[in-house]
Amino acid sequence: MDGEDINEYVQRCQQLIESSPQMDEENTKVKLIQPFLELLGWDLYSTEVALEYTIPMASGSTHVDYALLVGDSPVIFVEAKPVRSTLTETEVQQLRSYMRQELDVDWGILTNGEAFEVLTKNHDRNGGEEVSVVQFDLDDLAENPEVLELLTKESIRSGKSDEVAEQVAQTNRAIRHLQQNEDSVTESVTEAVENEVGDLTIDLEEQSREFVQNLVSVLREQRHFVSEEPPEDSGEEDKSEPDQTPDKMEPLKNEVTGKISRNEIEGDPDARVAVFPTKESGLPFLKENEAWGFVRVGSDFEYVAMYVTGDVQEVKYFAKVSEVVEPDEAELMRESTDYKDRAKIADGKKVIMFEPGSLYELDDPVPYKSKYPQGLRYTTLGKLLNAKTTDDML
Repeated sequence: MDGEDINEYVQRCQQLIESSPQMDEENTKVKLIQPFLELLGWDLYSTEVALEYTIPMASGSTHVDYALLVGDSPVIFVEAKPVRSTLTETEVQQLRSYMRQELDVDWGILTNGEAFEVLTKNHDRNGGEEVSVVQFDLDDLAENPEVLELLTKESIRSGKSDEVAEQVAQTNRAIRHLQQNEDSVTESVTEAVENEVGDLTIDLEEQSREFVQNLVSVLREQRHFVSEEPPEDSGEEDKSEPDQTPDKMEPLKNEVTGKISRNEIEGDPDARVAVFPTKESGLPFLKENEAWGFVRVGSDFEYVAMYVTGDVQEVKYFAKVSEVVEPDEAELMRESTDYKDRAKIADGKKVIMFEPGSLYELDDPVPYKSKYPQGLRYTTLGKLLNAKTTDDML
């Protein structure tokens, strides 16, 4: 798959979304989703792509937006939502129910043209239960285009996609086992270390438990975003720079002013707030720079709120915007390439600088319910301050 084609697709889609953030479903399909299917190698003008494919249900029938076929059999269902909407668990369940009705459909894609969630059937467990394989958005795609290899027509036909699905299923089983048996696994790790080195002056059980919990987090990160395996050793010396990024970065300094309750925040309730998602590995950038980057922004806003993904699932940080600058003007604490959760610095990406002393951790963070920002989303200060869950502000 041509990297230039992918970059061109990503940039074109981002420009369309920035110019029409309230795009309806039909325009989303034509301008964003159908080009995505073509990028994967599916010919929209042939019999291998069926629009409004009929699915028999117990109560009659329904339709899925796209069915991708190999021969006469559908193998992938694609359910489209307007770009102005946020993908929800209800819509994921809907796609699962569609996939359940067709034995040959092992794959499903739910997308609003900006965010994507891919499902597959786990045939080894629970009679083919539909599980989430990967979630990504356009920025992820710009950074790691190899994820598309999972869904190309060639990968589906060759069975390569099934191999990746099995790897994800194994990861899911490992996560469940570690979570359900945390105490016994912690005990086993503790005993193994004691048998090797004897008694230590630290709380070994506590360290072992933290190791098990960190292992679950690493497995979740791996499951969250799938990339191709590294190439086999060719015997040639690798002249590239080694990756010096630690698995768990600690901020060089912490510029979080402190904790604040939302009812202590003063400002115009109609003021615009940009809500960004971040993994926990992105927090060092936020904390040590009093800034957020590297992102595309299409309009003005006065505040930034950060939704932390993974196990946290909360809008947890808040800051007042000072200025939006080019990356080379930001005076960051480290080189941009040092950050674990860095985004690809492409044309048009910016760094959002905060007013000094305005970055706070929310004492009453906004918890996830069914909606979360897979990419940049806007809300108002009034909605943020009064929200009981993320559904109230997105």
